[in-house]
Amino acid sequence: MNIRKIAVNTGGGDAPGLNAVIRAVTLSALRLGWEVVGIRQGYVGLLNMTPEEGLIPLTRDSVRGILNQGGTILGTTNHGNPFEYPVNKNGEIVAVDRSDEIIEAFRRHGFDALVAIGGDGSLEIANRLCRKGIPVVGVPKTIDNDLSATLLTFGFDTAVATATDALDKLHSTAESHSRVMVVETMGRTTGWIALHAGISGSADVILIPEIPFNIEKVCESIRKRDQMGRHYSIVVAAEGAMPAGGQVRTKGKKEIGSEIRLGGIAEWLAEEIAARTGKETRFLVLGHLQRGGGPSSFDRLMALRFGTAAVRFLAEGQSGVMVAFQPPMLLPVPIEEAVAERKRVPLDSDTIATANSLGICMGTHCICE
Repeated sequence: MNIRKIAVNTGGGDAPGLNAVIRAVTLSALRLGWEVVGIRQGYVGLLNMTPEEGLIPLTRDSVRGILNQGGTILGTTNHGNPFEYPVNKNGEIVAVDRSDEIIEAFRRHGFDALVAIGGDGSLEIANRLCRKGIPVVGVPKTIDNDLSATLLTFGFDTAVATATDALDKLHSTAESHSRVMVVETMGRTTGWIALHAGISGSADVILIPEIPFNIEKVCESIRKRDQMGRHYSIVVAAEGAMPAGGQVRTKGKKEIGSEIRLGGIAEWLAEEIAARTGKETRFLVLGHLQRGGGPSSFDRLMALRFGTAAVRFLAEGQSGVMVAFQPPMLLPVPIEEAVAERKRVPLDSDTIATANSLGICMGTHCICE
């Protein structure tokens, strides 16, 4: 593969460390004599913007000082899937396939390859574009840590640290008022953030999608703490957690080209706990706080490693692959395999065993058992 000019984009939800990857890709590619250009807002910069608006030449100067910055200098979107692009036709929003326009624009601008930074949705789009002729290397980005081919994704460590800090602060106010505090974390259909932050933040109850919970067991655990003289409790729930036999809670309608929004479990839990235990209960949705701010030192290093590896793989002639962290190495794995299924928390993992050994209620048993 003869490479002279590459494009890089960021798609889906933002995550701490995106700018670090952009910096790593840019500096690594420039050292090889390649030209680097950023595409704004996923693929929107190639579809609905002029080249002056939608494309950003990336140089040493343009990526200087962005390593510790949150967000992405390229912008991102959850609504830019070129295979299901939302357009207004006669007053109705419909999905149209604009992928051929992406291919044509990509070639018109002289790009030889694409570094696509994103989660499973963004990488699936990149893989489909790869099958249509665009050489692609993907970089795994998601605070949810739910890509099966890689042990870790950048952004996860920072999100867990943010959630843990919030739990640390909630302990004092919950204890002062003898309240139950229910905290909702991100994670979609996986419980990585809730589990890691919940254990690190001394939660009393942790509810994750992998373990459907019994609400009465949760309340029993809270009552038992009361009897032990601990008149407050901290409950952490992943947004995709659900009661046994129930369904995941959602907000709003599914929009064209994007995933359905999850949310509402913390509010439901707070109402149920208050009604069943008689205890004053409040809920807090951490939401996009988990996406914001600068990356931790761990995520900075991971992002830099991912970005430089993506350029190395392109230089080696690799395409249709994602950079995967399989300790101690970063390896190329087929994108198709990487996004085939979400990585869920193993029920036999040491982390689950740690929670059980500490007496944390996981929604299926009371701490008195």
